[in-house]
Amino acid sequence: MNNRLRTLRTEKGWTQADLGSALDVSRQAVNALETGKHLPSLDLAFRIAVTFGLKVEDIFENPYRQNP
Repeated sequence: MNNRLRTLRTEKGWTQADLGSALDVSRQAVNALETGKHLPSLDLAFRIAVTFGLKVEDIFENPYRQNP
């Protein structure tokens, strides 16, 4: 699943460890999310959205959305 996580994180000047700490996950988990090797749980996706002050769909691409 494509996402904007790396872009959002770097815009804040945060390391993967910084974001991991804010989300209560490991740096490795942040890396796996950023590279698309791991999909977030619904709970984690909402925590990420709150951390950046965005909606989940503003961060993660919805692969089921049909383009008009």
